[in-house]
This record gives sequence, structure tokens and C-alpha cells, in this order.
Amino acid sequence: MSKLLCGICPQNCMLEDDQTGFCRARTRFGNEIRANNYGRVTSMALDPIEKKPLRHFCPGSMILSVGSYGCNLRCPFCQNHEISMVDAQTSSICLEPDKLLKKALEIRGNIGVAFTYNEPLIGYEYVCDCAALLKENGLKTVLVTNGYINEEPMKKLLPLIDAMNIDLKAFTEDYYQTLKGHLAPVKRTIEVCAPQCHVEVTTLIVPERNDNEEEMRRLSSWLAGVGKHIPLHISRFFPRYHMSDISSTPVERLKRLACVARDALDNVYTGNC
Repeated sequence: MSKLLCGICPQNCMLEDDQTGFCRARTRFGNEIRANNYGRVTSMALDPIEKKPLRHFCPGSMILSVGSYGCNLRCPFCQNHEISMVDAQTSSICLEPDKLLKKALEIRGNIGVAFTYNEPLIGYEYVCDCAALLKENGLKTVLVTNGYINEEPMKKLLPLIDAMNIDLKAFTEDYYQTLKGHLAPVKRTIEVCAPQCHVEVTTLIVPERNDNEEEMRRLSSWLAGVGKHIPLHISRFFPRYHMSDISSTPVERLKRLACVARDALDNVYTGNC
């Protein structure tokens, strides 16, 4: 039996029967590849929308945040590695789309569901099915994503998505390769999505990795070319996971990089200061 391509993300895994892809969440069964994390929820909380972070989308509202397991990048600083770097053996509950909808509707003041915590788009089919139900019932769908998805599936999903926060982790190919990915597909996701739904972008500043002014100048100038109005969140790194020996980003460095970004962008925010 020949290998089968999983075309959801740029990892483009070629899978044997019963083999699971790089993301730990998509497995080949016979002649199809399915998300084995479909409906498996490891984390759930009611959050302010600003925590996603989204500053220009339904400000002051609350949204039900849900996450599963697995990820298609390998960030050594991952704050949710307990779920993003595990597989089907991790503890979870089953929430089929209709059950998630019911829960979302029951929460007073809730505007919808944010798929977050791990990389939601490796559970592509679940997000699609849930988003369709949410839309039918007047609720919002938000993605908090690394943007590492192929263009065709992203375009199919876009009509169901109301807002996204996309991680642009750096602006060099070398940096992305240390995360086992590439820069170009993330840039393309931002370019495709920004004209179609509300998009905000987050860049985590890691000391001596992506904290130089020239890189921020190139990043913010490129983003302004997509849209000067797109909010950029410049976030502070804290020691964790495989980078517990690295110091937190100095607050003054974060503020300086924000000043650089404001030369090109209308809306720049610093988080965790």
C-alpha cells in the first residue's frame, strides 16, 4: 500500500496505514487520514476576549476557550507543552460538536468559542463542524493559531471564522527552522485571512533570538503592507519548557520594539509587561 499525503499543513506528512503524523493528532486509517483528536477536549475555560489576545474584536466580551492535544511546530518555549506535545493518551473529555454548541449556548453572555491552547487547525474537521453549528446559532468562532496551514484548507474554512490571532513567531527562515517549520506559509496565512475576517498578530520576543530592531522593522513593514490597521501584539517571553534557563524578556526591550513597530503599524500592543 502506497503512502498517503496529509495535506492539512505544510509538514505534508506521507503516512503509512495506522501511522500518525508529525502533529501527533492526524492518523491514516486505510485510505483516509482522520484527526484522532476529533472532539477530544483537554482544556476549557471562559475567558475575556482580550486574553486571546484580541483587542479590536468584540471588546469587553467573554468567550468559551477550548483546546485539544498536538501541534505541528516544535517551539522550545511552549507554554502549553503539557497538551501540545502529547498524543491520544493524554487525559481528555469527549465533546462532539452538538455538545460543544450546547455548552456554549448555556453560558450567559458568552459570544462563542475560541479554539486555542494547542494548535487547533490540526483538528481541522472538528473546527469546521463546530464552526458551522456555531454560525447557524448566532455564535462567533475564533482561532488562536500558529498559522501553519496549507492555503487550500484555510480558504475552505475561512467563511466560518469570525476572528483569528495568528502567531508570527519571528521574521527569519532560520528561526522558523529551529521550530521545525517555515516562515513563508505563515505569512501566506496572514495574507489570505486578513481580507476575509478579523485578524490580529502576536510575536513572542525571545531574548537574543528575535529581539533585534531590524527584524522588528522588517516584520512590521511587511505586516503594514498587508494592512496598517492589523493589530500587532508584542509579547514577553518567560522561562518555560526547554528554555527554562533563559531570562525573561526585559520590559524596556519590549517597549523599544513596540516603538519600532509603531513606525509602520497603527495598533501595536505590549503584553505581559
